[in-house]
Amino acid sequence: MNLFDYFENTKGFGVISTANSQGEVDAAIYARPHIMEDGTLISIMRDRLTHENLKTNSHAVYLFMEEGPGYKGKRLYLTKIREENNSELVDELCRRSYPKALEPTEEPRFVVYFRVDKVLPLVGSGK
Repeated sequence: MNLFDYFENTKGFGVISTANSQGEVDAAIYARPHIMEDGTLISIMRDRLTHENLKTNSHAVYLFMEEGPGYKGKRLYLTKIREENNSELVDELCRRSYPKALEPTEEPRFVVYFRVDKVLPLVGSGK
């Protein structure tokens, strides 16, 4: 199954791990990513620690654990290639929509694009 089909059809939760230029690590829960036709991974981010770390260190790991029993999922090793601050694109990409009155905050949201460098199973080396 390719990554587009996998993330469109598999429920679960994800964690993005980043580190700043001094190696201080962060991990945060994120929704399932979007996968473009060319394999680029897209994540929507608020301007918080994960986004801040990516300004000085473009590498990240996205760990996805599938719903259900056992330890099924994927680890994606990523490199940030660009980002946009485009609220219309964010609204188009969001799988979950809130009425404007219920939006959590008015913080800016960024569309962050990543190259997928390596994909491994959630557990094990994949060999």
